[in-house]
Amino acid sequence: MSMIRVVWGTGSGPTKMASYDAALADAGVENYNLVAVSSVIPADTDVEAVGTAPDLGPAGDRLTVVEARATTAGPGRASAALAWNQSVDGGPGLFYETAGEMDRDDVERRVREGLEAGQELRDWPFDDPSVVVESSRADAGTYTTALALAVYGESEPIC
Repeated sequence: MSMIRVVWGTGSGPTKMASYDAALADAGVENYNLVAVSSVIPADTDVEAVGTAPDLGPAGDRLTVVEARATTAGPGRASAALAWNQSVDGGPGLFYETAGEMDRDDVERRVREGLEAGQELRDWPFDDPSVVVESSRADAGTYTTALALAVYGESEPIC
């Protein structure tokens, strides 16, 4: 059976990219080239919220992800949420992501609304949803990134 791990993190730095890299490090995926995909979970796939990714392969490899990511300049708040649910019969499922300069409750409400809308477009009998929310304040003079990622399997060579 295939595995998708849900990881999350926050980070701050002097630039947008530095704060993003720090958030990736907090989630354990800073050494991979991320390739974003849309939000469908293949059938017969386990989804597990792990927080920080284990070793998924050599540095520089490609890692397939669904990403919720927000970066803000301080003072402010960055929040990211990833919600998912799967068919009750082991069939496919959905991820939905929402992120922005908003508070934790607002980003969670919005991602749940998005997931419900996605469910209405499909004829699958869904299980109960799961949600991960990451939120952090940015201090004046710094950038802060909050992210949540669904990481599909392990890394693959990029060339």
